[in-house]
Order: sequence, then C-alpha cells, then structure tokens
Amino acid sequence: MINGKAMPPGHGGRAMKALWVLAGILLLAGCAAPIPRALRAPHITSVSVAAARAHIAPLGARVRWGGVISKVINSPHATWIQVISRSLRHDGRPRRARFSGGRFLARVPGFLDPDIYAVGRKITVVGVFSGYEKNPIGSYLYDFPVVHTLAVHLWRPRPHYYSRYYYANPWPWGWGIGVEPDFDWGWHGDDDGPGFGP
Repeated sequence: MINGKAMPPGHGGRAMKALWVLAGILLLAGCAAPIPRALRAPHITSVSVAAARAHIAPLGARVRWGGVISKVINSPHATWIQVISRSLRHDGRPRRARFSGGRFLARVPGFLDPDIYAVGRKITVVGVFSGYEKNPIGSYLYDFPVVHTLAVHLWRPRPHYYSRYYYANPWPWGWGIGVEPDFDWGWHGDDDGPGFGP
C-alpha cells in the first residue's frame, strides 16, 4: 500500500524480480576467479603450443602458455623451464589433463630457485614466441618451442581431500558437451575442485 492505496497487481513483482536478477549476477561475479595480474597482458594471440610444434605459428607472437614443470636448468644469465603443456582454464591455471599439446621451453631472465620451481608444479607464462631449440628427452632430440617470458605465475598446489563416495559430484558425467567428467573416488587435489580460489 502506498498512501493508503493498494498497489496495482504486478507492480511490486517486477521490482522484486529485478532485485533477484541483480543479486544472482552479483553472486556469480563473486564466484569467478580472476586471471592473476601478472598474466593479464595486452595483445595475446591464440597461438597454441601444438601450432608452434607444427611450425605454423608466427615468430614474435605474444602467447600465454602453461602446464607442468618437467625440468629447470639454471644458466649464468637466465633460467630455462621445460614445461609439459596443458590447456588453460578461464583463470589461466593449467588444467589437469591426460593429453598435451607438446612441451615448450620458457626462458626467464635471472635466477629461479629449482626447489621452488620444482618438477610437477603448475606454471603459466606470458611471453614472446621466439623460435625453437633442440634438446634431448632421453635419447630423442626434441624440437622445443621457446618463449622469452614477460611474466611467470607459479600456481600454489591445492589441498588434497578424500571422497568416500564413488562420485564426489552429483552429475558424474558432466553438465553437458565439453565438460570433463573427472570426478571419481579416492584422493583428489590440485585441479579436481570446481576452480574457486587461488
């Protein structure tokens, strides 16, 4: 009632619907994990590691690549990080995947401690694709795409948790086309969760 008069039907309902829509939008915006500041760079191309490995990527392209560290080599003026590439999530974190687009080398100026940048840690780099370097993996001579880095982000490991149920997710087969159904029983950690937080 306004000034003793009844409101017309539907008048308060529209305002309430708008309020609920606004609350929903704010809730969803609060759940989105932002890309770390160091990885936000202008003019990043969509050139993939696989395209670079196939020699179809333009030299000088600005890229954002990530994956799992497989080796760290310290030289007098730079650190070379060998990375097994993974596709990146919306926040720039490498996905847990059973396949890779290949390996790449990230050249970082200066010294990085190999105990901190340890084998198995997830890393994302932004830099300039600058060519190739051949290095052995076992007895195979591998042609690594090389990125001269502008920014490096080492991801913190996520805590492990144990699910006593076979499916930790009420929708174990995914939400729809393209969603990875990686929820199974046992120890989980690092990238098994819904992706909130650092």
